[in-house]
Amino acid sequence: MTKRINFSTALSVVIANMVGTGVFTSLGFQIGDIKDYAALIFLWLLGGIISLFGAFSYAELGAAMPQSGGEYNFLSKIFHPSIGFLSGWVSATIGFAAPIALAASALAKYTNTIYEIDGRLLGTAVIIIITIFQSIGHHVGGTFQTIVTSLKILLIVIFIVCGFVLATPQPNITFLPTADTHSFIFSGAFAISMFFVAFSYSGWNAAAYIAGEIENPQRNVPLALFAGTGIVTVLYVLVNFIFLYTAPAIELAGQLEVGFVSAKHIFGDNGAKVISGFISMLLVSTISSMIIAGPRVISAIGNDFSVFKIAAKTNKHGIPVYAIWIQSAIALILLYSGSFDFILNCTTFVLILFSTITVLGVFVSRIQSPDLVRPYKAWGYPFTPALYIVANLWFLYFALKWKQQESLIGLGIVATGLVVYFVAKKLSKDGDVKTIS
Repeated sequence: MTKRINFSTALSVVIANMVGTGVFTSLGFQIGDIKDYAALIFLWLLGGIISLFGAFSYAELGAAMPQSGGEYNFLSKIFHPSIGFLSGWVSATIGFAAPIALAASALAKYTNTIYEIDGRLLGTAVIIIITIFQSIGHHVGGTFQTIVTSLKILLIVIFIVCGFVLATPQPNITFLPTADTHSFIFSGAFAISMFFVAFSYSGWNAAAYIAGEIENPQRNVPLALFAGTGIVTVLYVLVNFIFLYTAPAIELAGQLEVGFVSAKHIFGDNGAKVISGFISMLLVSTISSMIIAGPRVISAIGNDFSVFKIAAKTNKHGIPVYAIWIQSAIALILLYSGSFDFILNCTTFVLILFSTITVLGVFVSRIQSPDLVRPYKAWGYPFTPALYIVANLWFLYFALKWKQQESLIGLGIVATGLVVYFVAKKLSKDGDVKTIS
């Protein structure tokens, strides 16, 4: 396939996958249990560092195996096709569809601060319209993605600057470590709050999902991963600082639309509505980027299993149209079922699980395939991938302990995928995947 996605589009896909629902919603869930501001800021900084460590490993795998599909591609080759299929199954069912549904839900929440509207109908309309855009071609979808992502970054930078310049800081707060900071950082509440952070940073690996369509993937995949993760980490730390700096904790606690709460203290009631409008529009970028990346996993599965071959069929521009619409249909189903935090916890548990297995794959790959050409090698190996794995195992342990129902549902989705794998393997047979007109 001719490479059609340039570096700027790949970078915008990474940033847009990351910056979206989580950063505009998560603090309200965290501040109820973590009262220490230094611990809250460290929570977001740590999330960025861990994501960057993961990006080092994904960059090595993506440069060495530059085919689309992300974990599905990596794990199938490193471990076993069944492990790859399970990661693909998770990505196909909830890995991208759930964040799309959550972004649509958050978009509706922010829109409702301006005027009352049926949130689900609005979310449905946005998902369908963006799906149509991304089904047309790389040029239309890529240009749209780059523009809306640039606007998103500009909005966040303006928000941060105005927070420092226009807002009156909250009295009697400190961002310096206190006597309680250490205990909060090593608490179960911190580990559970990291789930919201992990969800907010999820998408740092997005370039790996479309590696097969990126120009010069050996160079541009690692660069997009590093640059995207680094930029987003800086933005996340600063924007959460502004949220805490401008708005009282009691107003933020339990609120989904924390950006609106903070904006009221910076711009006033009318200005806050304008900011909510911009946030609502720019969440479209998040939905769009996931509609770009996720279907490439579904398409990869269709290439390998003839029973799913319809998902691999493309239009004349090489766009996996059926896969895109399958994912969007799942997202719409999720939009109409479950609560925001419940879906988030189920999704994040399995995403952390498979990203951890993938980073473990760097160790396995180096042992099994020492002669494999690696245009890029993970910085800080073996320490950075080891730290990534240890940190994620810590988060998963507390999730199983404190969010047992959501964690078990996530594992249930994985177990269902194993059944589907063996059935699909039995039913599949060799066959050509043809291009649709």
